[in-house]
Amino acid sequence: MHLKRVRTIADYQFGKDTGEVLFPDSVEFQFSNTMKVRTILLDGKRIATVRARDGMLTLSMAGAGRLHGFVKFPGRRVVVNSDASPFVAKGKNAFAKHVVAADPEIRAGQEVLVVDEKDNLLATGKAVLSAVEMLAFKKGMGVEIRSGSES
Repeated sequence: MHLKRVRTIADYQFGKDTGEVLFPDSVEFQFSNTMKVRTILLDGKRIATVRARDGMLTLSMAGAGRLHGFVKFPGRRVVVNSDASPFVAKGKNAFAKHVVAADPEIRAGQEVLVVDEKDNLLATGKAVLSAVEMLAFKKGMGVEIRSGSES
């Protein structure tokens, strides 16, 4: 029951069939005090967390890696230039002026993968701006990074 629910959320949030890729049958769940699914673990590592306020998923780097391997470029991605790449990988926020490309479907508030120009996964985070805004603006934050590949 819990597995079907989190897979359905993932399919809604990240696209068709992503639920099964993110959450294989062997995942384990941690629950809140109210017995709602909070954290999804695979081999003892956090893959994702279900946000209490809206029921959507936030990804760990392990979860982002699974999604990155499945969703083809440019899906769900924000591409940053080589100047910003080392900082983003360390968990620093990605500013709009460093964004060189973005999946046109990205809207503010969505979970995104942040990659370099060679599509290497640098971080996962929440888009602060839509894809169009990230590419148009020269100031402000583009993606609020949750965790970087080196953080």
